Amino acid sequence: MDSIIHVVTREMPCQREDAHDAAVDAVFDYLKNPERFDPLRSRLSTYLTQAAKKGVLDQHRSTKKRGLRERKYAGEFELTLRPPNEAMEATVEARRLVERMERSGLSPRDQQFLRLVLQGESSTERLAEALSLGLLPEDERRRQVKRHRDRLMKRLQRLGKDNVDDDT
Repeated sequence: MDSIIHVVTREMPCQREDAHDAAVDAVFDYLKNPERFDPLRSRLSTYLTQAAKKGVLDQHRSTKKRGLRERKYAGEFELTLRPPNEAMEATVEARRLVERMERSGLSPRDQQFLRLVLQGESSTERLAEALSLGLLPEDERRRQVKRHRDRLMKRLQRLGKDNVDDDT
């Protein structure tokens, strides 16, 4: 082990602990699959040293990729994170819109359907249940769900426009 670790630390940009881990992994891999080693091609120590070097290289690549993924995620999170006052304003606006929607005379069935749609529900079966359309054939059920969704979305757009006009 010491000779493998020495060669790996000398030839690879890594810490002694990383070289030790890679050497241990190389030995365990050899013990699991000894048939991979061909004594006609090289000595066992050379085989294990090369496997340890590749292990260090794989670990280095993995660490680098993880850092890139974390930075990318952090960048996306920062871009999508709203300031607290803006999030509060959006909540107040949503609450006002819901109150206007409830006063607009939507039936309880339409309100339930709209709640599901606004929560991101896209399953035709769940939306058809809210509209009590379970007995219709599947094609007709899809058409009815789409028709109701389009009608309610158009109504929501009008409510939103009316709300903007009221505020000005």
